[in-house]
Amino acid sequence: MPLRLLCLFTLALLAACSSKQPAPEQPSAMSQAKASAPLPANQRELSGTITSARGYLPAGAEVEVALLLMDQRDHPQGALASLDLLGNGGALPFSLRFDPSAFPAGARVELHVRVAQNGQLAWRLRPIPIAAAQSQALGELRLEQAP
Repeated sequence: MPLRLLCLFTLALLAACSSKQPAPEQPSAMSQAKASAPLPANQRELSGTITSARGYLPAGAEVEVALLLMDQRDHPQGALASLDLLGNGGALPFSLRFDPSAFPAGARVELHVRVAQNGQLAWRLRPIPIAAAQSQALGELRLEQAP
C-alpha cells in the first residue's frame, strides 16, 4: 500500500509541475502586509533568498519550494508545506510557513527547491535537511544547473 501512495504522490507532483499556471497578480499593499505579518502561534516559517549561479532567476521562471518528509530510500513520503513562485529577474525571496505539529519526531525532513523554464527543469537545490520544527532564516540558497 505505501508503494501505491508513493506512486500517486509522485504522479501528482509531476502533474503539478507540468500544468500551466495563470499569471500572478501584482503584489498589493494588502498582500505585502500579510507577508510581513507576525506568525500565528501554531505556525513556523522557513525563509531565505533563492538565486542561481548567475545571481538571479529569469523573469517568469516557475519556482517550487517544498518541505518534504523523506524515507530511508530518499523517496518523498509527503509534503508538509509547499510554495509556488515566479522568478522576477533577480534574487527571489521566499517565506514557507508550516505547521510544526505535522513535523514528525525523528523523521527525516528536507527542503527542496526546483526551477522550471518553458516546462523544463532548469535548476535545482541540493536537499537541505531541516532537523527541527522551528522557524529558520536559511539565507541565500544557490541553485545548481539541472542535468
